[in-house]
Amino acid sequence: MIPLRAYAGANMGVLGLGKSGLSAARALKAGGATVFCWDDSEASREAAAAEGFNIADLTRPREAAANAVLIVSPGIPHHYPAPHPAVVAAWESGVPVDNDVSLFFQAMADPEREGADEGQPKIVCVTGSNGKSTTTALIHHLLTSAGRHAQMGGNIGRGVLDLDNPGPGEVVVLELSSYQIELARALAPDVAVFLNLSPDHLGRHGGLGGYFAAKKRLFEQGAPDRAIIGVDGAEGQFLANTNPDAIQIATARRLRGEGWSVFMNKNHLTEWRGGKQMAAVDLRPCLGLTGAHNHQNACAAYAAARAVGVPPRRIEAALASFPGLAHRMERLGEIDGVTFVNDSKATNADAAEKALLSFERIRWIAGGQAKEGGIESLRPLFDRVLKAYLIGDSAGAFAETLGATPHRISATLDAAVADARADAQPGDTVLLAPAAASWDQFQSFEHRGDAFRALVQPQLEETP
Repeated sequence: MIPLRAYAGANMGVLGLGKSGLSAARALKAGGATVFCWDDSEASREAAAAEGFNIADLTRPREAAANAVLIVSPGIPHHYPAPHPAVVAAWESGVPVDNDVSLFFQAMADPEREGADEGQPKIVCVTGSNGKSTTTALIHHLLTSAGRHAQMGGNIGRGVLDLDNPGPGEVVVLELSSYQIELARALAPDVAVFLNLSPDHLGRHGGLGGYFAAKKRLFEQGAPDRAIIGVDGAEGQFLANTNPDAIQIATARRLRGEGWSVFMNKNHLTEWRGGKQMAAVDLRPCLGLTGAHNHQNACAAYAAARAVGVPPRRIEAALASFPGLAHRMERLGEIDGVTFVNDSKATNADAAEKALLSFERIRWIAGGQAKEGGIESLRPLFDRVLKAYLIGDSAGAFAETLGATPHRISATLDAAVADARADAQPGDTVLLAPAAASWDQFQSFEHRGDAFRALVQPQLEETP
C-alpha cells in the first residue's frame, strides 16, 4: 500500500467500494485522512463498515460538502450517460472530483513520500482499446527477466494504491482504461503507450470522439517524457503528429524514417533508429505472442523496455519465454487433432477480428451482450469460419449477420462446446472469441473463459 500522507487530517469522500475504491480508502486512512465511503450496494457498504470505514450518503449535499475531495471509482459514470448523484452533489458543493490514479501520481510527486529523497521510480502507462493487459504484462515480464525491479497494476492485477511504495530505479507498469484516465486530475507518466482505438464504451463517453479524447489525455495532460504510439490507425497517426518525438509502432507497414520506430517486417520485430536498423527479433518462436495483434503488443512492449534502458538482446530472450495471459488467445490444448483456444477477452468485434485472423478452419463460439455494430465488420472473415455456434442475447442478431455462413444457435456455452466438439474434425480450431460482452450470462469475461476451460479441460485430461 502507498499511504497518502498529503491528505492527513482532511475529510475525504470515496464513491464506489470495489477494488480501486477500497484501496483508495485504505491508502487515505493510512495517510491520516478521515474517510467517508458510499456505494449504491448495501452489501458493499456493510463490508466497508466492517473494515472500520465511516459510511455517509454522499449524494446528500451536507455529506458531500464535508469532504475536501471526492474520489470516484472508474466504474461509476461522472459524465455520460448521466453523472452519479454523488458526483453532482460534489460539483454543486464546490468539491473537486478525482480518482485513485490521480492520487497515485500525486503520491509519487510528494517530496515527503518515504524514499522520495533517494530517487524516483519510472512509471510506464499503457492504454488503447485492445491489447492493454497483454502489453502491460509483457512489459513487466521483459523488465523482470532483464533483472529490473518492477511492479504491475492498475486495470490488471493490483490497484494502483495497493502497490508497494516503489523505490528509486524501480519501474511501475500500469494498465489504464479510458475510465481511469478521463477523470484523473494528475497524470505524469515517464512513458505512455497508445496501442489502438476501436468503438467501445461509447455510451460512457458520449461517442467515439469522447472515447478517444479520454485516451489522449494521457499524452496531453500527462505530457510523458517518451510516448509510444501505434500508428496503424488514424487515431494513432493523429496522436503521433502531436507527439513528434514518439516511438512509432506498426504491424501493417514498415517505418523506416529518421525517427525511432519499432515495426514488423514479415515475422521479425524490427527496431529502426536514426535511419538504420538497430535490432531484429524473430517472433515465430514466441508461442505466447501468436497473431498480428500480439505482434503489435510485442512491438509496444519492446519499445517501452528500450525506453527505460533494457538492451535488445535481453528483450529478445524474454519475448520467447512469455507465456501469454489467460483468456487472451489462450491455447488450452488439443483433442483428437482439434485445437481449443480461449479468447474470452475478445469482447468486441475488433478484438475478435484479431483472433479470426490468427487461425483457419475455425469452429467459432460467439455471442453475448453485443456491442454497437455487432459483428458486421467481421463479414470479410466469415470464409474462415467452418461453422459458428452462437450464445447469449446476441445469438439471433449474430445469426442474421452470418446469413449463409453455417451457424447454429446453441444458446449456452456448454451447448456450444458440445456442438462444436461433435462437428470438429482434425485440423479444426474451436475458438471462443465472443465479439460481445459477457454480462448476460456471466459475471465477467474471466468467468466466461474459466467456464470454457472447465468444459474443455476434462476432455484434455482424457486425451492420451
